[in-house]
Amino acid sequence: HPALLPASTVTPPPAEPVDRSRAVPACAVVIFGASGDLTRRKLIPALYDLTREGLLPEGIAVLGAARSPKSDEEFRQELRQSTAIHARSGALDEAVWNRFARQVHYQTIQYDDPGAYRQIASRLEQLCQAHGTCGRHLLYLSVPPSAGPTIIEHIGRSKLHELMLTDEGWCRIVIEKPFGHDLPSAQRLNQQLTSVFHEDQIYRIDHYLGKETVQNLLVTRFANGIFEPIWNRRYVDHVQITVAESLGLEGRGKHYDDVGCLRDMVQNHLLQILCLVAMEPPASLRADAIRNEKSKVLESIRPIPPDEVGKWAVRAQYDRGRDEDGEPAAAYLEEPGVAEDSSTETYAAVKLMIDNWRWSGVPFYLRSGKRLARRLTEVAIQFRTAPMLLFGEHQAGSPRPNALVLQIQPQESIAIDFSVKRPGAGMVLHPTSLAFDYAEAFDEELPEAYERLLLDCMLGDASLFARDDWVESAWQAISPVLDDWNSRTGPLATYRAGSDGPREADLLLAGDGRAWRAI
Repeated sequence: HPALLPASTVTPPPAEPVDRSRAVPACAVVIFGASGDLTRRKLIPALYDLTREGLLPEGIAVLGAARSPKSDEEFRQELRQSTAIHARSGALDEAVWNRFARQVHYQTIQYDDPGAYRQIASRLEQLCQAHGTCGRHLLYLSVPPSAGPTIIEHIGRSKLHELMLTDEGWCRIVIEKPFGHDLPSAQRLNQQLTSVFHEDQIYRIDHYLGKETVQNLLVTRFANGIFEPIWNRRYVDHVQITVAESLGLEGRGKHYDDVGCLRDMVQNHLLQILCLVAMEPPASLRADAIRNEKSKVLESIRPIPPDEVGKWAVRAQYDRGRDEDGEPAAAYLEEPGVAEDSSTETYAAVKLMIDNWRWSGVPFYLRSGKRLARRLTEVAIQFRTAPMLLFGEHQAGSPRPNALVLQIQPQESIAIDFSVKRPGAGMVLHPTSLAFDYAEAFDEELPEAYERLLLDCMLGDASLFARDDWVESAWQAISPVLDDWNSRTGPLATYRAGSDGPREADLLLAGDGRAWRAI
């Protein structure tokens, strides 16, 4: 099986034609906050690459809406420069870009001005005539969280979401994280969204779920007979989910100081991955079937006792050290925009227990942090040790536990760790692995996460997007930790920039007789 062979031995499958049964209809993508970084670095490059791949129709139209005054042509020139840098395909194909750019437009608006939404409606009616997008609109909120409620309110008041709707038409809204700041704010946001849109029109986007290896979790589990029988408490000792970043704040000190690692990473990205690892087989690949099983996982998480948070979670800030290139790195409290007495965590580790039949007694360890040794996102399923003493401590190299490791970044790969005998006299054990690497196995570019997710939005496939009940359950799972940390004052634990994290996180696992995998 390809997942069990060295990447160099895998023969790529023949290229398959584009599935035209999932062809995107002509539609208009309205990007609120179009002058921002996300639009330049991710959204427009993704739409361009989808056009280059032939996955978008000639009738696609993009309407950028933001406060900065500029013309259509100025907007196109700005996007041309950023797309040439950030597009997956590298250098622009002039013919493709020119065709795509003709479909890109811009509207200057103020988000709190009711007249601005009438202007957008007028532009959409023009695009309907020019591109045939009538009644099919994707509204993308690429704006700060504080602006979202205002835009949603005015969309509802102006009836923009009902503009030119026909039997074949649709209007969907895409919301970027964070989905609230805590459970009460998430509930308020959900109530506001569902007062304007039906839940099946709302796409809460998490770009991690657009990555190939994350999606491949379902295939690895449910399409391979060798994995599913052992994917349970009888064979799995524990699971580690790691999202490590080598970078610091990159000028986002004020924003990050208001959020912290638990909210920024654990509540969404890591819990989404945990659900894909732990969920039961869905009845089908329909969106609701998958999302139902993911929600059941969160409902099964054992509540963390409020008076025992210290036994289940660790937080820390990075201190001075070295970055990935060996250059001096400042401490978090020395970063621009960070309060000098900030107690915001840049590292969070949490132990969770899932109290259901499959996972009873199996701990899930989640960790994420900034300024760590290197950039790494991986899921490691560590299996129980073999119940034999043939290879005891008197043998050179005691066997290590087997592990299935799915790496999501910096490269997308799957590996199985196991032991072999080293050649030569004596029974000397040597750890090794079998690896499958996407880039080596398939002679083609891997799509960026936003390409897959934008395409799914336009096709109406919500499988990889968060539902309202999932969001609220995710906040519920970490609320005891948030409440405890918010109530505490004084200095936090620290870790050296460029290290694997704080000593306190090591002790969290050491108390269970386990250890983190090296970053």
